[in-house]
Order: sequence, then structure tokens, then C-alpha cells
Amino acid sequence: MTDITTTVSAIHTMTSDQIDRVIEAVKLRRTALAKGAARSIRVGDRVSFTGRGGVLVQGTVHKVNPKTVIVDTATSGRWRVTASMLSVA
Repeated sequence: MTDITTTVSAIHTMTSDQIDRVIEAVKLRRTALAKGAARSIRVGDRVSFTGRGGVLVQGTVHKVNPKTVIVDTATSGRWRVTASMLSVA
């Protein structure tokens, strides 16, 4: 937790250009996490995620894209979900 506190304190002292570099690094890391999660999911896997309004949604993987997954649910159609938001059901 001290790493986060140190990071937040450092952000408060940064210039606009430095903050832009931090934002770019965060975006790259999020992309890497999403792609890594997508590689571990296969078509036909049963998955779950928290949908709009905090509702737990369960379904079957229909298609795996580089960063997102198409999940087919029995009741609410197909959802395009960031792979890092999914958990195997």
C-alpha cells in the first residue's frame, strides 16, 4: 500500500507533461492485462461478470477478440466485455 501512497504523492508534484507520460503508461498496462486475460479464455467457456447496475451476469464465450470477449447469455443477449472483467464460472 505504501507504493500507491508514494505514487499518488509523486503525481501531485508532476507537471502536465509528466502526468501525460504516466497516463500513457497506465493505458499500456491496462491493454497488456486485458490481452493476457483474453489469451486464457476459450470459446465455449462459462464465464461471469458484473453487468450494468451491479447485476451478476453469466454466459458462454461466443468469440474472443484481442482485448474483449463476446459473451452470450441466455436471458440478456450478447455482451462485449473486457477480458480482465471476466471470471470463469
